[in-house]
Amino acid sequence: MATTADIRNGLCIELNNDILKVIDFQKFQVGRGSGKVWTKLKSTTSGKVIEHTFQSGHNITDVRVERRKFQYLYPDGDDYVLMNQESYDQITVMGEMIENGKFLKEGDTVDVLFHAQKEIMLSIELPQTVVLKITYTEPGLRGDTATNTLKAATVETGAEVRVPLFCEEGDLVKIDTITGAYIERVKK
Repeated sequence: MATTADIRNGLCIELNNDILKVIDFQKFQVGRGSGKVWTKLKSTTSGKVIEHTFQSGHNITDVRVERRKFQYLYPDGDDYVLMNQESYDQITVMGEMIENGKFLKEGDTVDVLFHAQKEIMLSIELPQTVVLKITYTEPGLRGDTATNTLKAATVETGAEVRVPLFCEEGDLVKIDTITGAYIERVKK
């Protein structure tokens, strides 16, 4: 049993007969009253995002979670085939379970969160950033680097991202998998 003081991003809790993962939280105090903890929670079963406010000191039921490393092998229609790196067992995961799966390329490693007591898959977390090769983009104009203007580019996984004008086909770029934003160009 935990309290609201233990809330942090990534914590899995049980609420209303569902297992929810904390995406965001904020603690605040209003006047003379007791403090409150605002949370944004994502259901591991339905994928819905809800907001919930707890009173400070409120008891919550945390769920013990195990992280296991899986390797992405190949797409199977809208689904993804993953392999456990310890036991080499393969599993097929529905496409809706992987948020921003369009940035996954074959051979990437992902973290799969399992409920420790019930052996239920809760969620799949991609690496924070990935390095992908640009396969198509319009050519930039020479000397047009003074502004922060972005252009569309297609990367090797088929995802479309916005990159600066100086990026060209064949360049490697680092992408944030949560927001899909360009971070930097990577030297080969």
